Amino acid sequence: GTGSINSDYKDWEWSDDAGERARLLQSPSVETVPKNSESQGNGLGTTSALGAVFIVVNAALGAGLLNFPAAFSMAGGVAAGIALQMCMLIFIIGGLVILAYCSQASNERTYQEVVWAVCGKVPGVLCEVAIAVYTFGTCIAFLIIIGDQEDKIIAALVKEPEEAGSSCWYTDRKFTISITAFLLILPLSIPKEIGFQKYASSLSVIGTWYVTAVIIIKYIWPDKELVPVEIPTSPSTWTAVFNAMPTICFGFQCHVSSVPVFNSMKQPEVKTWGAVVTAAMVIALFVYTGTGACGFLTFGAGVEQDVLMSYPSNDIPVALARAFIILCVLTSYPILHFCGRAVLEGLWLRYTGVTVEEDVVRERRRRLLQTISWFLLTLLLALFIPDIGKVISVIGGLAACFIFVFPGLCLIQAKLSEIQETKAISWWAQVSYGVFMVTLGAFIFGQTTANAIFVDLTA
Repeated sequence: GTGSINSDYKDWEWSDDAGERARLLQSPSVETVPKNSESQGNGLGTTSALGAVFIVVNAALGAGLLNFPAAFSMAGGVAAGIALQMCMLIFIIGGLVILAYCSQASNERTYQEVVWAVCGKVPGVLCEVAIAVYTFGTCIAFLIIIGDQEDKIIAALVKEPEEAGSSCWYTDRKFTISITAFLLILPLSIPKEIGFQKYASSLSVIGTWYVTAVIIIKYIWPDKELVPVEIPTSPSTWTAVFNAMPTICFGFQCHVSSVPVFNSMKQPEVKTWGAVVTAAMVIALFVYTGTGACGFLTFGAGVEQDVLMSYPSNDIPVALARAFIILCVLTSYPILHFCGRAVLEGLWLRYTGVTVEEDVVRERRRRLLQTISWFLLTLLLALFIPDIGKVISVIGGLAACFIFVFPGLCLIQAKLSEIQETKAISWWAQVSYGVFMVTLGAFIFGQTTANAIFVDLTA
């Protein structure tokens, strides 16, 4: 899943304390009113419950879809992959409901503002840093995806055998990624506002569903030349199951953009929101399960980390799927970059104590420097880390923090702040649930990050 930004309002103008409250990671097509408006909470949002379902589904589905067949392989088969998703989905939905509850209690309208208000300064800063690192890593993954798909498309165009290496400089992977990034991504990343995110969201939805349909159809009616493969029914080791968790977390992570969606609803009630996110996550579950199971059953243990890389270059429907993914990623990179840049800008303004109004003159120069530095660093890392699985294993651990750790901390702090002489059983149950979420999230983050550092990145 990817965060997006609502840029319908002019820069910073609706917030009285804009330097402290940067508008970050809001979802596409979400129309929200200023949080200090008297109409707050009176049902004046513009998003219906059904509309919220599709916005949350859109926020969850994304390029992470391509990695689910490999996650099923690591988990030990279809049954294990589905069971792992179902278990994690309980906490994923719980985290979304907790964020809505804390948003309503704190009167804050974005993820990091809720963490700041409920948990305090240190968790708030850690949350913003985590968002910046997560968006940075996702941008790297997007560039790797572009390279993967362009490799196959070029191989089909120049009619090279699958096993042959490209001999022409203009078909070299590093050149194709670089030229695409400089010509298309960099110009889209420089503007202060990004007004095309609603169109990008529509493109992402179409591309995601098309890729899923192709993978399912290719499993039902496989190519005649496809060689039967081994289908594992159990994980290679019991710890291998945990290696599938980063992909699942990365795929279902829509929590950062969920708070603005909740606040945009006509009736932002926690009970209604619970029904919305349950429906959205069930839809996402079916899409990810269909892609993961069919892709895994088609290629077995030999499935690539990016499942589209397992298909031949000359397959026309798959080539169209690759084109959809490239277009989706080209428009999603600037949005994710905007998110990370906004977090860094907010941290800088808060650290220096300068308000946005006082810093207008230097904002453009700083924005250009941030954009170019971000772009070049992500490009260099994408060129020298060609395996998307290694990147997903790192940022998937951070996604676990957004799903488990920060919502769990918010729930614990919200319940501890309640003034009650006697604590009811429900109070203790909710605090225990929050502690378990934090523990589970910390375990996933620690295990996957350690595995990425000591196994993947040193390999």
